[in-house]
Amino acid sequence: MSYLNDNYLKLKAGYLFPEIGRRVKAFCDANPDAAKRLIRCGIGDVTEPLPPAVIAALHRAVDEMASRTTFRGYGPEQGYDFLRSAIAKNDFRDHGLEIADDEVFVSDGSKCDCGNILDVLGHQNKIAISDPVYPVYVDTNVMAGHTGDADANGAYAGLIYLPCTPANGFIPEPPKEHADIIYLCSPNNPTGAVATRAQLEAWVAYALAHKAIILFDAAYEAYIADPAIPHSIYEIPGARQCAIEFRSFSKNGGFTGTRCAYTVVPKSLLAATRTGDYQPLHPLWNRRMATKFNGVSYIVQRAAEALYSAEGKAQIKALIEHYMGNARVLVTGAKAAGLTVYGGINAPYIWVQTPAGYNSWQAFDKILNDANVVITPGSGFGSKGEGYFRISSFNSRANADEVARRLQALAW
Repeated sequence: MSYLNDNYLKLKAGYLFPEIGRRVKAFCDANPDAAKRLIRCGIGDVTEPLPPAVIAALHRAVDEMASRTTFRGYGPEQGYDFLRSAIAKNDFRDHGLEIADDEVFVSDGSKCDCGNILDVLGHQNKIAISDPVYPVYVDTNVMAGHTGDADANGAYAGLIYLPCTPANGFIPEPPKEHADIIYLCSPNNPTGAVATRAQLEAWVAYALAHKAIILFDAAYEAYIADPAIPHSIYEIPGARQCAIEFRSFSKNGGFTGTRCAYTVVPKSLLAATRTGDYQPLHPLWNRRMATKFNGVSYIVQRAAEALYSAEGKAQIKALIEHYMGNARVLVTGAKAAGLTVYGGINAPYIWVQTPAGYNSWQAFDKILNDANVVITPGSGFGSKGEGYFRISSFNSRANADEVARRLQALAW
């Protein structure tokens, strides 16, 4: 007899974005004329072309693959030295943060790494997760067997849920109880909130006191405009002893379809064995990468390297200015529509409170049917996301202007 992984049966109806896709398809099939004017502000996918520096690097790398003397086959699973060095220097050492080249592991996405990191973490860990939260953090722990069943509100037994509300600025506070693994995301997806230095210091102090590990998702750090807001958890003293950081080229360089990201695992980060011994995670993650991954393609890594050139940096800045310009338009439009709005300042997401009488999915259906705009219902991010919806600023300026206009025209 063959057995399946029963943990998958605990998962609720469907991953959030496929469910959105199903509803949007049903709407488009039933309303072909309205479908022609549909604007998607739901899934956080970029819309603008890859930067010219990236395109040029892609062409050069493709040409290299056409010659026997410059052809590349299997590369190092951890990433080519040229990219790991560029990352460690530009994103960390140039900012006074001591990250070694070989503490950087190149991958095909921070979404993947946020789930894959569980391969080297034990089943005994008590997991703390923000609410609302990026669903991947929860679902991968369910798949790995780290939770019990979900209750009527979708909360899984065995997880510590950290409420994020207007009262705490949508940034979770350290719990009074013990946690072993803590997921933090700043700038936050979905709320657009950012953690202050003091808030991160409190989390690092908690992690050190509890011998816990922070899994810090910094995929949107390039959108931080406030100089007082940390871009990396490693800006906080002691974080090298208690944190792993995930970053991505998807949202700064437009690599959502090209796929390249990286994870930083400091050599000073330790975790306990079953016998109470403490061992470094770095060699375990290195072994996991070498065993289960054949590396990101040479062509794509050359493209990512180009983002660190002078031209690449200027082009990233222009892309971010474009998307944050959209965010300003959408925030202004939503406020003019009488809606209560959060985020959209240091992050490309706008977090909007639903009008009285509407829950998250009702607001989704209303905006889809009456405005022909796709947003993301907040309840898909957790129970504390109920009563909110997320608008993504990844779009053309013309579409952002039109969405702002349509929101103001809605009759709730």
